[in-house]
Amino acid sequence: MASFNKVILIGNLTRDPEIRVSPSGVKVADLRLALSETWRDRTSGENREVVCYVDVVAWDRQAEFCAKYFKKGSPLLVEGRLQMDEWTTQQGEKRSRLRVRADAIKFVGSRREGDAAPGSAAAQSAPATPGNPGPVPPPTPPTGPVTEDPDDLPF
Repeated sequence: MASFNKVILIGNLTRDPEIRVSPSGVKVADLRLALSETWRDRTSGENREVVCYVDVVAWDRQAEFCAKYFKKGSPLLVEGRLQMDEWTTQQGEKRSRLRVRADAIKFVGSRREGDAAPGSAAAQSAPATPGNPGPVPPPTPPTGPVTEDPDDLPF
């Protein structure tokens, strides 16, 4: 049977990235994302929120990028895959945890002026120069009436 392991998350860092170096000399960043979901309770009419915390690990250049540009509260997008870590404690107890191994980490939202990082949305909207033609305008939406026939829906 085929399998597929892909995770895409958008959330805020709960703390500054923790950077360490593996025994082989590779940098590793441990991150924790807070993902919140809000809704209105039907019975009471009150707004409700539940927060899910997800551990993320980034390796090598990704780890260096995280250490340089992210801090507690930073909104970011993480693309990666689930990874099960298993180990035995010094007392002989078996432990395990599920976390996300990051393949790509990107800025989300706008950046404050003067706080732009290379490759971020704010850095990409720099004024046009001979080597940089400037930002590309968004495509214009199609004109004309849009009709939806319920018989044409794929579900």
